[in-house]
Amino acid sequence: MLTDILLIVSAYLIGSVSSAIIVCRLMGKPDPRTIGSRNPGATNVMRQAGKKAAIITLLGDVLKGVIPVLIAKILGASLTIQLLVAMAAFLGHLYPVYFGLKGGKGVATAMGVLLGLNWLVALTALAIWLLVYAIKRISSLSALTTTALAPIYIWLITHSKEFVFFGLLLTALIYWRHRSNIRNLVAGTET
Repeated sequence: MLTDILLIVSAYLIGSVSSAIIVCRLMGKPDPRTIGSRNPGATNVMRQAGKKAAIITLLGDVLKGVIPVLIAKILGASLTIQLLVAMAAFLGHLYPVYFGLKGGKGVATAMGVLLGLNWLVALTALAIWLLVYAIKRISSLSALTTTALAPIYIWLITHSKEFVFFGLLLTALIYWRHRSNIRNLVAGTET
C-alpha cells in the first residue's frame, strides 16, 4: 500500500517537470508560456524555438509518462495501480505543482503513459495521429481524433474495462485542454 502511494505521488511529481520550460531556459529561448499559444508543449516550442528544442521537449514529455509506469510494472504493481500511476504522471503534466498548476495539453505525455502501459496501444495511437496529420497537417486535430478513438482501440487490443475507463478519462481531459483548439477548428482558424 505504501509503495503504491509512493509510486502515484512520484509519478505526479515527475509529470510536473515541464520539459518545454526547462529546454527553452537551457537553450536561451523565451518561456513558452509567454509566447505563441502560451502552451508549454512541443508544438508551441517548435513554432517559437525550432525543431531541435521541440524534439527534446517531445522526448522529455514522453519519457515522463513512460518512466513512472515502467517503474510500477517492474515493481509488480497491479493494472489498477499502473493506471493510477499513469494518470498521476499525466495530471502532473497538465497541472504541474512546480509551475503554478499551469501545464501543457498532455498529448506527448499521454503517448508516454500509453507506451508504458501497452506498446501496441501506443503504436496504434501514434499511427492514427500520423495518418490524420499526413492528411490534414493540423496537430490539434490529429491529437483530438487519436484520443476520441482511444477507448475503441484500447478495448480491441486489451479487452480491459479498467483500461477503457482510463482511455475515456484521458480523452475527456485532452478535449478539455484543447478547448481553444476546438473553437478554432470549428471556426476554420486553427493553424
